Amino acid sequence: MNDAPDAAKAEDAMEQIPTLEAAPPQAHVHLIGGEKGGVGKSLVSRLLAQYFIDHDMPFLGFDTDRSHGSLMRFYAGYASPVLVDRYEALDTIIESSIDQPGRRVLVDLAAQTHEPLTRWMDESGVLDLADVSGLALHYWHVMDSGRDSVDLLKKLLDRFGHRLRYVLVRNQLRGDDFGQLERSGELERALGLGAKVLNIKRLHDAVVQKIDASNSSFWAAKNAADGAGKLGLMERQRLKLWLNHAYAEIAAAGV
Repeated sequence: MNDAPDAAKAEDAMEQIPTLEAAPPQAHVHLIGGEKGGVGKSLVSRLLAQYFIDHDMPFLGFDTDRSHGSLMRFYAGYASPVLVDRYEALDTIIESSIDQPGRRVLVDLAAQTHEPLTRWMDESGVLDLADVSGLALHYWHVMDSGRDSVDLLKKLLDRFGHRLRYVLVRNQLRGDDFGQLERSGELERALGLGAKVLNIKRLHDAVVQKIDASNSSFWAAKNAADGAGKLGLMERQRLKLWLNHAYAEIAAAGV
C-alpha cells in the first residue's frame, strides 16, 4: 500500500494553515520604557508621537506618569492618562489596539513601572492574547551609555525572551560611547532575538529647554515665528536636522 499521496496531501494542508510567523500583525502597541529615570523615555515618546503625526499614522497615546506626563503635556489631543496599578486601566491599552487595529497605541512608561506592568501582563495573559490576536508588542528600551541601562536590558531579555519585539534606543544625551553595551554581550543577544537598534542624537540643551518651557509639540516649535520664548532661526534649523535624523532611524528600523 502506497501512503505517499496521503502524505503529500497532509503536507500541502499544513502549508495552507496560517501561522503567526507568516501573517503580519494586525495591531501594534509601542511600550516606551527603560525603567531607569532620566534616560529620555519621555523625549522618545514625544518623538514617536510626532513621527506618527507627520506620517499620517493614526495612534492613541497613554501616559503612565502621574506627576510629569509628557504625552499629556505636549500631545494632549492624542493621549490619556493610565494608572499602572489599576488593571482595568491597563486593560484599555490592549482593548483599544484590538478594537481599532489600524490605530497604533503608544504608551509612555514612567520610571519604576516595570514591575506592576509585568505583573498585569502575567496575571492577564497579555502575551498569549497577543499571540492569538495578531497583536505586536514593541518594547522600546531607551538607554543612555551607563551600566544601569545594560543591566536593565539583561533583566528585560531574561524575563521576556522572544515574546516581545525589542527596539533598543541608544540615546546620546550623555555621550555616544556605548562600549559597555557592546562588551556586555546583551546587544548581540538582543539582535539574536530580532531586536532593532536606533541611535538618537543629542538635541541641544537650549532647544530642549525652550520647547519644554513653551509646552510645545515638536511641530509647533519648529514652525513658530520668532518671538519671546520661541526658538530662533538657527535653533529651529537644529531641531529640524535632529528630527530628520531620528525619523530616518525610525524608518530604517521598520517599526
